[in-house]
Amino acid sequence: MGINRLEAFSDGVIAVAITLLVLDLRVPQIDPRHPHSLVWLLGQHWPSYAAYITSFFTIGIIWINHHAMISRLREADHSILILNTLLLMSIGVLPFATALMATYLRESHGESVAAAIYSGAFLVMSLFFGLLNRHILLNRSHLLSWELPLRERHRIYSRAAIGLIPYLLATILAFVSPYITLAICAAVAAYYALPIASGPNRQAS
Repeated sequence: MGINRLEAFSDGVIAVAITLLVLDLRVPQIDPRHPHSLVWLLGQHWPSYAAYITSFFTIGIIWINHHAMISRLREADHSILILNTLLLMSIGVLPFATALMATYLRESHGESVAAAIYSGAFLVMSLFFGLLNRHILLNRSHLLSWELPLRERHRIYSRAAIGLIPYLLATILAFVSPYITLAICAAVAAYYALPIASGPNRQAS
């Protein structure tokens, strides 16, 4: 299969996922019995804003890196399509994980599980991205549009695989503090959004 249909379908799924994130941002409800300023009411919803920004940037970065990864291909075979479908499945669940994190972050029960699911969703997405990237670079190099030296292909894959580490750490630390988990996920998104993380073959987690 040519890569045009693969990219078009992938872009559609990613666009839907990133759009669904905004559905968890709600207008604060006014309680006449306990009047508060709009600023105060908006402040009470900060977990939703923090989770939204983190997830939006993360999906956006994955979209950029997915384009870079797929653009190296001349064509895609069945194994690439299956791995790409698994990656898209993991991206599609991120709006749910984001809403879960935003809802339970400040609760007295369930907050650790919600945080673990949130960072775990990023971890699974990074894992599938890494598997697809490795498969293309090392197992299907004959399908690449141009020849890349083996050393360069290993370097590109290694840069992507490093992103698994902070998400694994964030998932473990969710049972220590969900705020630490959110901070780590936000830090990863912020890092890969900076020019310092860019390069000729930019790869993110």
